[in-house]
Amino acid sequence: MGATATATAVAAGVVAGSGRELSNPPTDGISNLRFSNHSDHLLVSSWDRRVRLYDASANLLKGQFQHGGAVLDCCFHDDASGFSGSADHTVRRYDFSTGKEDILGRHEAPVRCVEYSYAAGQVISGSWDKSLKCWDPRGASGQEKTLVGTYSQPERVYSMSLVGHRLVVATAGRHINVYDLRNMSQPEQRRESSLKYQTRCVRCYPNGTGFALSSVEGRVAMEFFDLSEAGQTKKYAFKCHRKVEAGKDTVFPVNAIAFHPIYGTFATGGCDGYVNVWDGNNKKRLYQYSKYPSSIAALSFSRDGRLLAVASSYTFEDGEKPHEPDAIFVRGVNEAEVKPKPKVYATPP
Repeated sequence: MGATATATAVAAGVVAGSGRELSNPPTDGISNLRFSNHSDHLLVSSWDRRVRLYDASANLLKGQFQHGGAVLDCCFHDDASGFSGSADHTVRRYDFSTGKEDILGRHEAPVRCVEYSYAAGQVISGSWDKSLKCWDPRGASGQEKTLVGTYSQPERVYSMSLVGHRLVVATAGRHINVYDLRNMSQPEQRRESSLKYQTRCVRCYPNGTGFALSSVEGRVAMEFFDLSEAGQTKKYAFKCHRKVEAGKDTVFPVNAIAFHPIYGTFATGGCDGYVNVWDGNNKKRLYQYSKYPSSIAALSFSRDGRLLAVASSYTFEDGEKPHEPDAIFVRGVNEAEVKPKPKVYATPP
């Protein structure tokens, strides 16, 4: 990190170690958090039925909105508006400047995922009713006349990710559907996860060539869209978020994946409370941050990769028990933590 970036991080109050803890955090489990593509604004959804908007650099809660049930996902449209999906079966949109909100549409079961596609100008929601729905947010406020299409899925939707016109949908039963948003009539590809157990998170590579997939078994799979033999030989999976004590291997679910917007390296967060940074191309771990107070529920890099937001929030992997309060940490990112290291080749004799 250069001197200017370091000074900015210090001015923002970001400290070493875990990072700066945001004031006024959610009061129940954090389901997701996302930085804006235009600023250091951070949108956070949680099980306390609220969506919160923060200025992460200023450590300021700028506004909050309430659902009728737990909020399971959220995303920005732009700095002035955003969307969320909830266990109350609704997809909502918010105008941050006026405080107004309305229902964009509904599902028949909890809405687990919501994404906004800049390429298609649509909101995509994925639900436990085993469907995707695409919405046109330009429809009349308060009127549910914005549904573009409904697309059946093989199982409940657990995670989604967008890159360009490509949409990757991960469901229960280890199904993976890859869509082209320009033709949603059927998936471009139907796959089965190369990991043996339940999918937790899917995130597309920033360069659009594939996606990373994590599961409850402490593994991440690196997949590629190119179905040619040469393309598929590039894929691999690796173990992470595990520890060995007294000869016993303890495995932790990998809940979150976030790609660095500049370098294409990525961070993973697990129920072990650790955040690791990986160089996928060179198959190496670059960095491990100090342990956080609770499970890592979600991760997001800022648009310039200068900040990393970390949701430290118990995800009930061990059932109901006393646990640390939910917290959001924002840490400054040092270039050495996320920049791939050049390969060193041995000098021939």
